Amino acid sequence: MEFTTGTTAGLFIAIVALGIGGLIAAPIPMAPSTILMMVLPSMAIFGLISLAIGVKHGEHRASN
Repeated sequence: MEFTTGTTAGLFIAIVALGIGGLIAAPIPMAPSTILMMVLPSMAIFGLISLAIGVKHGEHRASN
């Protein structure tokens, strides 16, 4: 599987959507608005940072 920008973005959005959907569907005492306002942005930011580090590590490994 070749990871183009579109494939990477699609997989990233799918993973975040599955996580948020699972949290909203879970029987926890947290309002969906709290999940969408606090958890979703932090999950997206952490995911983007991790993605950037992973891409840079992959570039380093490919060049050496």
